Amino acid sequence: MKKAVILLSGGLDSTTLAAIAKQNHELYGLTFKYGQKHDIEISFAKKNAKIFNFKEHHLIELNHQIFSSSSLVNKDIKVPKSNKNIINNKSIPSTYVPARNIIFLSYAVSYAENIGAENIFIGVNMIDYSGYPDCRGEFIESFENAVNLGIVKNIQIKTPLINLSKKEIISIGNKLGVDYSFSHSCYDPISQDGKIFACGICDSCILRLQGFNENKIRDPYKYIES
Repeated sequence: MKKAVILLSGGLDSTTLAAIAKQNHELYGLTFKYGQKHDIEISFAKKNAKIFNFKEHHLIELNHQIFSSSSLVNKDIKVPKSNKNIINNKSIPSTYVPARNIIFLSYAVSYAENIGAENIFIGVNMIDYSGYPDCRGEFIESFENAVNLGIVKNIQIKTPLINLSKKEIISIGNKLGVDYSFSHSCYDPISQDGKIFACGICDSCILRLQGFNENKIRDPYKYIES
């Protein structure tokens, strides 16, 4: 089987991504710790690396200060809540992490070339996150072209979720047997009685819940009633 590098965050999208790639690839994973408030997702990434039988899985720690303008990292900036117009809002939200995907993909390219992998899978999505410039198809295409000018053997960057809604992503995941109880989507989780709960009202929670509701499936991850 061909080798593939998977950017595995522990979220709903990357968990689905792993299931898709698993069908035709031997999996090698990268997960990043960059000061994100929702670093509980790292635990789910480690769990899913075992579930999907990754050959290797590496955790890379980055200096969080380079992302300090993002509400996902800076404790002094509140994560937006109860945004009812997420998908149609074209403005760049405070949850944008500057050039995050550029950095993540750069690590993935180096890792892929090192292990002889031909493909990199990343779960970027244009429909749900239209405000993030590094989730656009034209960025991925341009990045791939630039990268292949600087490495020995060409690498393809696969984005199978890029034009899918959360409803479609969850539907695919269910068909592939994904257990979404081992995925975390909340940007601003709540700690209570030694347990981590999703807030249920940040942008990511709203989109996740909407996706499950549209599939007429109950989200297996527990949310606090909002």
